[in-house]
Amino acid sequence: MDGLRTSEELTPEALTEVQRVYGLLRKATDEEHWRLAQLMVSKQDGELFGQTEFQMRDHLLRMGAQALEATVNDRKKGGTKEAASSVPTVAKTPGSRGGDHAPS
Repeated sequence: MDGLRTSEELTPEALTEVQRVYGLLRKATDEEHWRLAQLMVSKQDGELFGQTEFQMRDHLLRMGAQALEATVNDRKKGGTKEAASSVPTVAKTPGSRGGDHAPS
């Protein structure tokens, strides 16, 4: 995965923050993990692919959304030590009538 650092490359402070956020994510997605485990146990070997794959993807997408929501909410509460990076503002784009041409 591009852009990810290994634990050995992180500063002790960053590693502490990773551990804190990991706990936050586990807590946020715990119930969905339970539902996913129930789904997997409820299926026979021959049922693991096909429709079960789509059900599993739905669970995983919900977990991803829950992880993002928990992270955003945590940052809003000031859970992170550093400010989130901002996106640079974009200059106003010119209108569709560029230049000094008179309307036709």
